[in-house]
Amino acid sequence: MSRRMRSLIIFRSSLQKSLGCTRAFTLLEIIIVLVLVAVIFGLAALSFTNALPSARLSAAARELSASIRQTKSLAQNRGEQQIFTINLDTRQYGIEGVTARTIPPEISIMVDDPISGEIHSGRYSILFQAGAGVEGGTVVLGYKKRTFLIQIDPVVGAVIVRR
Repeated sequence: MSRRMRSLIIFRSSLQKSLGCTRAFTLLEIIIVLVLVAVIFGLAALSFTNALPSARLSAAARELSASIRQTKSLAQNRGEQQIFTINLDTRQYGIEGVTARTIPPEISIMVDDPISGEIHSGRYSILFQAGAGVEGGTVVLGYKKRTFLIQIDPVVGAVIVRR
């Protein structure tokens, strides 16, 4: 054999070794990775759907307390009594004479009145006097084990939100 032929055979065998040594993913490995990715996405979607009603509860508590604060400001600015109404049957609330907002259906609502006790149905009014006085109780919003208490100070009219 000539020298040229030997070098060609050596080059060819080294090329085959280098091509044979390259490792690729097998079909089984790819399927296992795809199954793991699908399981992770499924768990993430499940936790996201469980967190959504809890976020709606927080948003409803913020909106309700902001509406109560707005009613207090209107009473002070206009110098006249303002009435904030909560309809526990239709799940709507707002300043009397202004557009009402709705509480999402999965959130429970009740009012703890200092005189009447717990109120679960009917209409409940919170009266804001032109000065600083307020006549009303604590609004309780809840979803499963999580609750928000929206308390109104009867003397100053401050709105306090507690978990």
